[in-house]
Amino acid sequence: MTAAGRILVINPNSNDEVTTGFSEVLDALRLQDGPEIECVTLAEGPFGIETQADVESVTLPLRQIVVDRTDADAFVIACYSDPGITVCREATGKPVFGIQESGVLAALSRGERFGVIALGQQSIKRHLRYIRQLGLETRLAAERPLHLSVAAAEEADAYPRVLEVARELVENDGADVLLLGCAGMTRHRLPLERDLSVPVIDPVQMAVAQALTAVLLNVASS
Repeated sequence: MTAAGRILVINPNSNDEVTTGFSEVLDALRLQDGPEIECVTLAEGPFGIETQADVESVTLPLRQIVVDRTDADAFVIACYSDPGITVCREATGKPVFGIQESGVLAALSRGERFGVIALGQQSIKRHLRYIRQLGLETRLAAERPLHLSVAAAEEADAYPRVLEVARELVENDGADVLLLGCAGMTRHRLPLERDLSVPVIDPVQMAVAQALTAVLLNVASS
């Protein structure tokens, strides 16, 4: 049977290893006879989105993908800064999900106060601005930086540092649920849950889960 629709998951940076990493953990959402989940890399994007300039540089290329990919039934922007989400939503009538927004909404359903593991201080400034726009400051325990690049945070040997920051969020800041603040951290979710005994949210999985629900319900209603 032909797959019922297509979800396009876009990595706005040009690091194919990040795309491969989150594509692997999305296998649990690849349902038999369900929507196809296609993961692509924005070749012209920066190697890692770490500054506001990086965010701005991918906004219009992301919009162009949304416009061009008329075969997709839903889109996921797989960068925790949710670059281009407004202009992409403006460009299509199909649902567009950003992983920060989706990840935060998922975290709210798993705990009272969430903590975010971020790449660096510049990232935190952008993320906090978005949290204020969403009106959710009171539910944020804290956001702490790894002081690592996107590429470094994706590696297995980054885990001791990731665990250190996560433990500070739980023990010092009172977070009862953790949120990974980068699409490249996906490999760390299960080890963190095991070591800290708190829910850990992978925002890419949560955004794709929301996209999956939207596509399945649309197909079922058509």
